[in-house]
Amino acid sequence: MMSWMKWVPILLAAVLLSPLAAPAAGAAANHYCITCHGEKTVINKGAHLYIDPVKYELTTHAKIGCVACHDNVTKRHPADGVRPSRAKCQDCHSSVFSEYQQSSHSQYAGCTDCHKPHATKPLLAVSSRDINSQCAKCHEYSQTVKSHSKWLPRAALHIDALPCITCHTGSENYFITLYMAIKASGSPLGGFNLADFDDLRPFLSAGKNAETMIDSDGDGAISVSELKKFNTNSRYRNIILLGTMMPEVVTHSYQILNNRWDCTFCHVSGSKAQQISYLAFPGQDGAYGRMEVEKGAILDILYGTPDFYMIGFTRSKILSIIGGLIAAAGLMVPILHGTLRFLTRNRRKEQ
Repeated sequence: MMSWMKWVPILLAAVLLSPLAAPAAGAAANHYCITCHGEKTVINKGAHLYIDPVKYELTTHAKIGCVACHDNVTKRHPADGVRPSRAKCQDCHSSVFSEYQQSSHSQYAGCTDCHKPHATKPLLAVSSRDINSQCAKCHEYSQTVKSHSKWLPRAALHIDALPCITCHTGSENYFITLYMAIKASGSPLGGFNLADFDDLRPFLSAGKNAETMIDSDGDGAISVSELKKFNTNSRYRNIILLGTMMPEVVTHSYQILNNRWDCTFCHVSGSKAQQISYLAFPGQDGAYGRMEVEKGAILDILYGTPDFYMIGFTRSKILSIIGGLIAAAGLMVPILHGTLRFLTRNRRKEQ
């Protein structure tokens, strides 16, 4: 009995670790596939056969491995002449697929028209520009601006600064993502373009990542004091922080929501409005990593985010007091003037 019992922990460990081993084994097998499909010479046999190794490594699919979707590939491939099978998106993403099928988009585009299986990055690893570029494949930019201009003030500015999914997917919670932008001519963002890693490389020490420019204490979070230090550093005078509002939950229903016609959906006052924010840093691989920013820092336009401003949303207590005093003074002038004229009306009649 005792000799059998000693195997129980070993068998239990094998059962618990087997789900972890499968993705690891699948990812390891990618090496053999990429050896051929990662070489551009394979394009001669068909452009669709080439897989960019860098882009593929960023995808979630890389973790489960090539054979998870192409499960009939044998060790003799391609000499066996068997055409590799291809899994359907709904095999893994059934709930998303069902939701998308109910939207009007499903009549015009399939999953792979927007999401390339070998290059799809997680939502948190892309910028709003990356997201909108997918929409622009069908919705031409000029026509989108024209249709939105019928009701939306400064439509071009909104479309440049917001990902389409902010207004056209449902979510109850939103957060602000800040991106680093560097001064450049010909940019639609008032002379600034989103910075990639190469843009920031001159500001980095050897082997350092972009987040070290702001996260000076290396604790993995951004404080208001760190933002202030970055914004007031003359070395970074050509770099600013631009913000976009992102939905916390992205759906594939793609709909026109009635409450988005109301300006107060985004431009709402109050110190508790969308205080959660993150700062996205570009990596060498082209993807973004994000770091949490101190809660409420997004509202501090003097020290925290001087280059990010939303009317009725971003607030400063000092500026609010000054503005209130100016408004009060402006009201007092006609009131005092009218009062004095009323009190002196008899004297003016005599004169």
